[in-house]
Amino acid sequence: MRLRSLLFAPGDRPDRFEKALASGADAVILDLEDSVSPANKARARENVHEFALRHSAETALLIRINPLASPEFEGDLAALTGLHPFALMLPKAEGAASVLKLANSLTSAIPILPIATETPSAIFEIGSYREVPANLCGLTWGAEDLPAAMGATTARRTDGRYTPPYELARSLTLFAAQAAAVPAIETVYPDFRDHNGLRAYAGRGRRDGFSGMMAIHPSQIETINHAFTPDVSEIAWAEKVAAAFAASPDAGVIQLGGRMLDLPHLKLALRLLKSAGQ
Repeated sequence: MRLRSLLFAPGDRPDRFEKALASGADAVILDLEDSVSPANKARARENVHEFALRHSAETALLIRINPLASPEFEGDLAALTGLHPFALMLPKAEGAASVLKLANSLTSAIPILPIATETPSAIFEIGSYREVPANLCGLTWGAEDLPAAMGATTARRTDGRYTPPYELARSLTLFAAQAAAVPAIETVYPDFRDHNGLRAYAGRGRRDGFSGMMAIHPSQIETINHAFTPDVSEIAWAEKVAAAFAASPDAGVIQLGGRMLDLPHLKLALRLLKSAGQ
């Protein structure tokens, strides 16, 4: 399935679960980690367990558990008993070893979506995700925990763009996802009232090769879905390219509309058609 938009819902706010399902998001992330205070962790597990039992067959539900090294991890594992979510989101992941450790802790096979950049050590393990593609449903990154761990005052310039260290983390995640042949998911845009900024941010994500994006508020979903959905002209171009190469299966280069196109253009066309559901 396509993952254009993934909307977070705090695990201790069950009143927001149904709203998240109705938001139009391709997936909903029920959060047991950062959005839940330590005092509310147990109640959040109960809420998520009950809701996921009733709704996992209806939509793509992900559950963000606490980090592997967290004292909350074992409790999260127990709360997963009997559940079959679309995937688990793994925060503070540090490469393939983290993925395998989580996979081996589960009683059934559940795809994993690691957040690949939340610790300094994680940066040096990003390339290893290509060793465990069968365990992954995608790869994403974060721009909040890493600067906190680094002692940085912010990850962003005054215009909202990332400073060089965090732009590097974003780029490495994008490359790692492509190397593992899994979707690259852009991180959140925190200012949910800034729709123009969100539109530009999501547009840059799609331009660079991300196939979807996480969201923190239902009002962001329509903009994100639009940004990561090919428009009519893009689909028409992709169909023409695919048809032209299909008509000349032995050709490495074709001419279309006065332009010379080669196999990378065909690859892009097929990717566009796939993202459009064709």
